[in-house]
Amino acid sequence: MDVINVTADAEQFTCNAYLVTGEHPTLVDAGTMPGVADVVADHVDDLEQVVLTHQHADHVGRLDAVLDAFDADLRAHADHPRRTAPLVDGDTVEMGDEVFEVVYTPGHADDHVSLVSDTRLFSGDVVVYTDGAFENGSFGRTDKPGQSRERLIESLRTLLSRLPDSVTAMYAGHGDPFHADDESVRDVIDRALSRAERREPKYD
Repeated sequence: MDVINVTADAEQFTCNAYLVTGEHPTLVDAGTMPGVADVVADHVDDLEQVVLTHQHADHVGRLDAVLDAFDADLRAHADHPRRTAPLVDGDTVEMGDEVFEVVYTPGHADDHVSLVSDTRLFSGDVVVYTDGAFENGSFGRTDKPGQSRERLIESLRTLLSRLPDSVTAMYAGHGDPFHADDESVRDVIDRALSRAERREPKYD
């Protein structure tokens, strides 16, 4: 099972859209990059589903194009005209060759979920490894209407409480993926939580 960032070559602002190969080929988020469906097709002949961490524009800009190209199912927490199945906290979803638990993690977005298996975390925008604000553990922005720092802090705590110690890789909606070495995924989330708890603005 491979995890491939199919928007890595984007020239415009986009989220990281991850293709998870294996028995259940899955795209986690769709991004905004023109031609993303073609990049997916370079790696797999069929796409079973698209799973959304949340429905901000940078995560769904090319969603229709991907769904049309592959006739794939759509799984999302919030309603969507093309949703075929909901993502409910505590449910499981098969992606690639692993089973992931759905963890509801609002704050950055009301409909935000994270996806946790025994070895991997798809964290969307609730926690990232590196961004323009912080290195080695940052949290999703909460300065826009409808966002909440308090809810995001609680989501990070929830995520930590449901994260198996065996998780060694984190794939976030922005920035670089993280692979455990001297530090663990839990260390990265702990650092992001501490920074969020300071209540300092993420961006000037």
